[in-house]
Amino acid sequence: MGTVIEYLMVFPERADAEHAAEELGDDEFTSVRVVSEALAGEDDAEDVDWVVHVVQDTIDDPSSAVARALAERFTVLAQEHGGWLDDSHSDGD
Repeated sequence: MGTVIEYLMVFPERADAEHAAEELGDDEFTSVRVVSEALAGEDDAEDVDWVVHVVQDTIDDPSSAVARALAERFTVLAQEHGGWLDDSHSDGD
């Protein structure tokens, strides 16, 4: 088993997050789930982002070509659905 690498795709709308997650559903990832995340500094329960949390534990090196290719794929997928890839969580820490 390799290093656990996590990717977070962030979306303003739940439906967009769910659609992105569905597109990944047939792939061989360790885990794909949609969760809500309160925006930093916001007290209003309505101010949440929706996150597609993808875990892959078969990559040995977070800076490998495979890991970078996944990050690029997730960046494109997130942008297609109005979101973005949170780069601060894609390093396996």
